[in-house]
Parts: sequence; C-alpha cells; structure tokens
Amino acid sequence: MLVSKSRRALLRGLAIAPMAASAAALPFGGAMAVLHQRYEDEPATLERTKDGRSISRFRYHNAERWMTKLETDFLTEPRHTKEALHQVGFVTQQALCAYLLDMGFADAWNARHIKQDIGKALAYAKACGLGHDCPDMARLAAVLSPYWKWGYHYHDWEEDRPRTGGFIPATITPLVRALVDRVHDVTGHPRPKGCQRRPQEVRS
Repeated sequence: MLVSKSRRALLRGLAIAPMAASAAALPFGGAMAVLHQRYEDEPATLERTKDGRSISRFRYHNAERWMTKLETDFLTEPRHTKEALHQVGFVTQQALCAYLLDMGFADAWNARHIKQDIGKALAYAKACGLGHDCPDMARLAAVLSPYWKWGYHYHDWEEDRPRTGGFIPATITPLVRALVDRVHDVTGHPRPKGCQRRPQEVRS
C-alpha cells in the first residue's frame, strides 16, 4: 500500500497530539482554517479512535458495494447520466467521509457540515493529505454538489434543472473508481467480501 509522505506526517502529528486535538494545532491547521472560514464551519476537533476507524471502514465498504452497482451495464448508457450522478454522489460522499473519519473527524461533524456537499468533502480530504489531485474529479465534485438534486425529476424546460457539465457514465465511472481506490490505499481498509482487487492493480 502506497501512502504519501504528507499523510504519514499528518498521522504522526495526530499520534503525538493530545487524544482530541483542534485541527488548528495539527500540521494541516492552516489549510483547515481557510476551509473553516470559507464554509463558515465550526472548527473540527480531530480524534482518531477505534469507533471512528470502524465507522470509516463501514463507509468505505458502502462506497465499494455501490460502486460495483455503478459499474453494471444498467448505468453505463448516456441516457442514464442523471441516475448515475445521483449514485456517484452517494459513493463519493461515503468514500470521502471514510477518509475524514480515518483522519479523526467526528461522524457527527461530517453529518452537520459535509452533508451532501461533495465539493466540500473533497476540499477537506485534500487539505488533510488525501493526495488525490485530479482536476476532473474536482470538476465532477462541483457538478454533483449537493448530490440530492440528481434524485429529482426535472423537465427539460425547467431553467433551474441541474447541469451535467458534459459528464456521461463512461467518463464518470473511471474518476470515481480512482477516488475509491485511493481511499482504499491510504486508509488500508480491506475491500468488502465480494469486491475483489481488479487485475490491473499492482500487489503491494
């Protein structure tokens, strides 16, 4: 498993910090402070716990299982783009929250501040060392947010209907698969039963 040096440094900071540490006191405190101010969020207190790790694994497994459904034939056709975006929103939210939980964010903080804002979740994860710098994924996150909007039916004449940003299932799926794989790599969570490693993955 490849883990970035920056993530190792962040985890060392969490290990030597008090049991519950303000994000401002950690190596990524400056980046977190910027995000707290931008989104007007309550400052997060990070505490890595056994329960948090367990919930993180549960969220990651949710992402993997729903990712498998996303990769089925039903959602691969362009006419199913809206349905695919709604499911992608859930998968991405679960994967990113799994990472944040593993870093010590409280599940309650995520529920209160992240909600269904994929762009915000990605911003916090990257600030905390996710190490997934993909411009197309960032653009997709903006299109998805908040992802509940893709679960509604809109008529073509409705001016406030959400726009797909040109994304179709064929371009969406590889981006989200790469993100879920990254969360798998950096958290070290095992894949859920039935979700085997893909042939192109290199053994660690």
